[in-house]
Amino acid sequence: MVQGEIDRTAEEEDFSGVAWLDHGGEVEIARAYGLADRAHRVPNTVDTRFGIASGSKGFTALAVLSLVHEGKLALDTAARSLLGDDLPLIADDVTVEHLLTHTSGIGDYLDEEAGHELTDYVVGAAHELTTTEAFLPLLDGHPAKFPAGERFSYCNSGFVVLALLAERASGTGYHDLVRERVLRPAGMTRTDFLRSDELPGDAAVGYLPIDGVDRSNVFHLPVLATGDGGIHTTAADMSAFWRALFAGRIVPDVEEVVRPRFDVPEDEPVQYALGFWLRGGTDTVMLVGSDAGVSFKSTHDPHTGTTCTVLSNTSPGAWPIARAMAGGRW
Repeated sequence: MVQGEIDRTAEEEDFSGVAWLDHGGEVEIARAYGLADRAHRVPNTVDTRFGIASGSKGFTALAVLSLVHEGKLALDTAARSLLGDDLPLIADDVTVEHLLTHTSGIGDYLDEEAGHELTDYVVGAAHELTTTEAFLPLLDGHPAKFPAGERFSYCNSGFVVLALLAERASGTGYHDLVRERVLRPAGMTRTDFLRSDELPGDAAVGYLPIDGVDRSNVFHLPVLATGDGGIHTTAADMSAFWRALFAGRIVPDVEEVVRPRFDVPEDEPVQYALGFWLRGGTDTVMLVGSDAGVSFKSTHDPHTGTTCTVLSNTSPGAWPIARAMAGGRW
């Protein structure tokens, strides 16, 4: 029944991507639609790797929290203590926890409240953004929006700053931190940071309409993802991730990681934990990503072990399919 609704929605919406549903690793739905590479007519498969935009903020959070567990950082560590002279507009009282919960109030280099269109070119010299340190000029010069801790306001800069703090506290680059502390213990063998200008043959090219033509997103996103999102993954790897997280193989005290911290105004109740969204009034945990040529949603119910994942290489593609899978819910 659910598969039929997904197929109908996929046809109506011209969906390009993958829909996946499993219970405790037992796959019930795994279906691919559309093309991974339109120029060469390469179809998507259930093993295709997709960018997940902000979906990987959860991975950044877990890398940071693993350092907290080891005592190399603390939730109350002040960002200024590791920033030195960099980013002087970040206030002295902004902490790791503020950054993890989008309550830091710092100015955002990619402010989603500013009304940018997904087709806008907003990251400048995308080809230069290969390291976390390379983001410093983009992060600098944005005044604070409100005092730290005052309220929730989604902030991409905050998670780039977290990546920078993690690097400086550990002496290890952000990409290797995520590989060693999240991907490896989760068994995510097909998930990695891929350069957008040299995607391997098993990765989907992201597409968006510009001037009436579908073009790739290579000029819209950093060439190599950092703390605020953009890793590439598969549906099967996301299933492995959720099982590993709730089995305690990535960080201990998972209940604290996914404990709701703030209510987020939405069409229906949504809450935010430490790098993860929660469906309001339930224990269902979510990672969500949206950007130029990318849309992604993965939800996990720890009580039933049910994982639903939708990956798409278009900006609007994932949402109708995710609603069909979830019975009309966000």
